[in-house]
Amino acid sequence: MPNSRRYFLKSTGIALAAFAAEPSFLLRTALAQSAMPAKDRPILVAIFQRGAADGLSMVAPFGDRDYYSVRPQIAIPAPRAGDNESAIDLDGFFGLHPSLGSLKPIYDQGRLAVVHAVGSPSNTRSHFDAQDYMEAGTPDVKSTPDGWMNRYLQTKTASRSPFCGVAFSPNMPRALSGAAPAIAMTRIEDFDIRAGASPDMPAEFAAMWQKKNGETFEALRMLKAANPQQYGVENGANYPGSQYGNTLRQIAQLIKSGMGLEIAFADIGGWDTHANQGSVRGQLAQRLQEFGQAIAAFHQDLGDRMRNIVLLTMTEFGRAVRQNGSGGTDHGHASALLVSGGPVKGGKVYGKWPGLAREQLYEGRDLALTTDFRDVFSEIVVKHLAVADAGRVFPGYKAQQRLGLL
Repeated sequence: MPNSRRYFLKSTGIALAAFAAEPSFLLRTALAQSAMPAKDRPILVAIFQRGAADGLSMVAPFGDRDYYSVRPQIAIPAPRAGDNESAIDLDGFFGLHPSLGSLKPIYDQGRLAVVHAVGSPSNTRSHFDAQDYMEAGTPDVKSTPDGWMNRYLQTKTASRSPFCGVAFSPNMPRALSGAAPAIAMTRIEDFDIRAGASPDMPAEFAAMWQKKNGETFEALRMLKAANPQQYGVENGANYPGSQYGNTLRQIAQLIKSGMGLEIAFADIGGWDTHANQGSVRGQLAQRLQEFGQAIAAFHQDLGDRMRNIVLLTMTEFGRAVRQNGSGGTDHGHASALLVSGGPVKGGKVYGKWPGLAREQLYEGRDLALTTDFRDVFSEIVVKHLAVADAGRVFPGYKAQQRLGLL
């Protein structure tokens, strides 16, 4: 295939994958969206920390007497007044890593909650399998055909925007894969497909698309008229200049544009800290700083718009309790996640703490699981996204506890 064709297919792969629905549906939806007034529809923003983030450093259990004995070099120091290189006290037992200091004001405002000792009941230590199970919402079941976020979209029968589910990713993530329309893009500006021939588009492809997908191109043109990029950063927010920071900034732009976004998915890697993890400084600290600053900027940027938005973080599993000989941590079991936004009952650390004494550890080495991730996710699906039956999104699962996060 000539290079021009390869370039065209690559650059338009987003649309080819994303708009599998009937073109007439897209045109009808675009017309409806253009005439629809802005509404406070609930929005979920999900951030996947790929690589297994260390919840014991993110939210340090400084009140557990065993914490410091198992992590002599990498434990986060207990809070000390005036010391910005110690844990940031949350409730007298747990403290944020100092690199997450940007999130403390949101916690104090009651809009950020922590869930600790949370994760998947699967005992796998494979990144690939654990991520697949969490995105499918079915631990230890590899045959699930779609992701839990897509199954949520499938519960809604009314006409909706083609932009109801958007992932900022080169490929559609497992969580949004399925029968409901969803879009994967790396940048908003890349989603710019012209409804006609261009120097970059071979004539045969232009003719094919004009003939078979004219309505799709017209729908895209109308949706592009919303021009999310016209919405600048507000309220003095300062996003990190990284790909991850730019992703959250663009999600905020989509929300401001009123294009019908319901689910947004982003991810950030770099959490597989087998060596040189560090404590208040180092590899993990740098990653946490970027992670937290982007979330804080997102809150500040959107301001009052956060009243109908829930932001959820997740990671496939945690790290081993004991540090290893390389100054890092190996694959573990339970970890911690964050839930923030206007509907959240924040200012609290949720979940039962299992303890870090040897006899309390999972398989003698890991933080034990006391909250199944589906208990958190299903509560958001029911209370925030208004799905009456969580079983439609998490088949075969009955919630073990009601946390009261929302």
